[in-house]
Amino acid sequence: MTTKDGSWLRPASAILASAIFFVPLYYVLVNVFKPGDRIAEEPAAVPLPPTPTNIHAVLTRPDGLFWVSLANSMLVTLLSILVLTVLSAMLGHYLARSDRRWTKVLTLILLAGLMIPPQVILIPVTEVLRLTGLMATLQGLVLFNVGYYVPFGVFVFTGFIRGVPVELEEAARLDGASRAQVFWRIVFPLLRPATASVLIFLGVWIWNDFIDPLIILGPSQGTTITTGIYRSIGQYQTDLGSVFALMFLATLPVLIFYLALQKQFVKGLTGGATKG
Repeated sequence: MTTKDGSWLRPASAILASAIFFVPLYYVLVNVFKPGDRIAEEPAAVPLPPTPTNIHAVLTRPDGLFWVSLANSMLVTLLSILVLTVLSAMLGHYLARSDRRWTKVLTLILLAGLMIPPQVILIPVTEVLRLTGLMATLQGLVLFNVGYYVPFGVFVFTGFIRGVPVELEEAARLDGASRAQVFWRIVFPLLRPATASVLIFLGVWIWNDFIDPLIILGPSQGTTITTGIYRSIGQYQTDLGSVFALMFLATLPVLIFYLALQKQFVKGLTGGATKG
């Protein structure tokens, strides 16, 4: 098949893939503004007329499930990505600029950390958190996120830093700047695309995480936005309208976060992939 004859294949494939990914989003959108008794009967029907009853019911729950879950998720996600960004950028800079032999060993250890699913190490992590008194606390969940996701941030920053001319740092050192001043005033401002990529990826992963907050925080000690959706589903009765409203509201913060950083997102990924 020639390029001209097959020119329709790429847009058709893109439209098909977009349609497949849009189906779950369509189900959420149409059922958010539909009465709960109609969701089970007509799950794919367009809500005519639309009603904000489900969203109002979630926002005014007596137990404040949505607001507590939202506050916990925002606190955990913001603290985790801020600490991860700082640590990953500093360690990535060191690995990119160091030629010592033991840094290669450290790189292999970090690479191994990327290969291990978090569920595999969850039981040992809970034992460590229990011994340190951090089990069932937000601090323990933040510490787990930092420990597990730092290898990803390090590799993104390392690839990008290798494309930053080392002469800039040498010139700053000749002018009397310390190593910390060189990094924070010269190098780090140049890492905005990589920083945006790390923030978006890690922010979405931590925000959407379900099993780790469920196990670490426990069913009675705290809840995040994902475990809040789980808690809203009863054993014998489920308010589908509230469930869809919770899912809809849970996506808004991370969607706004992505739109705010999207200009630097692709630039950071391509920079880290092609430089070095």
